[in-house]
Parts: sequence; structure tokens; C-alpha cells
Amino acid sequence: MQLKDWIIAENENWVAVNKPSGLLSIPDRLGKEVSLKSLLKDKYGDIFTVHRIDKDTSGLIIFAKHEAAHKHLSKQFEDRQTRKIYQGLVIGSPALPKGSLDAPIAEHPALNGTMIVHRKGKEALTDYEVLEDFGIYSLLQFRIHTGRTHQIRVHMKDLGHPVVCDPLYGDGKPVLVSSLKSKFKLSKSEEEERPILGRLALHAFQLSFRDMDGHPVELEAPLHKDMRATLQQLAKRKKK
Repeated sequence: MQLKDWIIAENENWVAVNKPSGLLSIPDRLGKEVSLKSLLKDKYGDIFTVHRIDKDTSGLIIFAKHEAAHKHLSKQFEDRQTRKIYQGLVIGSPALPKGSLDAPIAEHPALNGTMIVHRKGKEALTDYEVLEDFGIYSLLQFRIHTGRTHQIRVHMKDLGHPVVCDPLYGDGKPVLVSSLKSKFKLSKSEEEERPILGRLALHAFQLSFRDMDGHPVELEAPLHKDMRATLQQLAKRKKK
């Protein structure tokens, strides 16, 4: 797939992309890895960062095409006027079908790049709702009211249901079809089983904001193929 296949919507002010997992939103400090921003710069020339999502998270992200749009959109994110919805698979079944996780988040004192729930951290609020309980895993929808680093991942770890395939806050184990199907057989051409899902099972699903003319914009990024295939297998397993 190429950049054009990832673009969900655009106008003269902004471009919205369904980012694949494993791609940086913006260049890191070393600048050696390809980022979504650098790909967009090649296509559009000027491009401005409005917000970002983790490298391992897939889904919806918007970039501004000019400075006025950048200022207009960034202010909505800063003032919490946007509506950000994520979907993700977590390990196990949360005790309550919905709830709010209001727990401050701080940097881990010893582990660089890792966050923890800590009373001296910054305010962080996540609403969650269980969309489907598969027993082994559950599909959840999240609304984040604050934009802390790794917010959903940290809050779900704290709740005791880390995001599936999370190497930092969970067990990092990939999802194998053999763990979902009792009669699974490896094809003769393969020496070992390839995971059906081998990356963080978290996806930026919906985003709502106001355009330059004040009109509301509601965008939705469909789940990527690996997450759709995993949900399909889990649904089959649940029916049995």
C-alpha cells in the first residue's frame, strides 16, 4: 500500500490519514526512520503537525496544509474541543461494561520512554466501553479527554487489562490463530506459524473537530486488515 491508499479525506486546509502501525507520525530525534510527516511533505510540500499518535498505534491522524489551519486546528486540540475515539483489544474481560479512568500519568523515574500512573503526574481521563467480550480478549472503545503519552495503554495496564501485543505495558505476545482454533493445522509450506496480529492492538478510530469555516467535521478510519481478521477469528471462536 502507498500513501494515497491511506488518505481518508482532505481539503485545502488539512489532510487526514489512516496511519499503519509501525510508522512514526513525525520524525524522531535521530531522523533516520521514515515518518508519515516526511511522506506527506514529499507529496504536498508544506505540512504542519497538529497532533500525533504512537508509532505502534494505527489509525486517524490529521496534518494541516498551511499555517492558519495549523493554528486553528492546534487550538482545538489544546482546548480539548476535539472528540477522539479509539478502539482496541485488551487482555481478558473488564469487570464493568463501561467506566472512566481518572488517574494522573507521569514519566517512569527509571525506564526512559515509559509512563506510569502516579499521584504527582499530569491529569489524565479516559472513558471506556466494552463493545464485545470474547473471554480471552475484549474489544473496547475509548474516548480520551486528555492527550498524555501512552494514555490508554497506561490506564488499561492499571485496570489490569493491558492492550493486546503491548511490549511496554503488557506481555507483548502476538495473537496466533492456533491459540484461537482448537483444530488449527500449520500448512506444509510454513515452518512456523505467522501471527494473525503481531503489533499493538490499538487504533485511532474517529476524530471530530471544526474546520476553518466553523463547520463540524467527523472522520472515521476503518480498522486495518490484521485487526479485522483477528476480530473475525474471535467471533467464530465465540459462536462455538
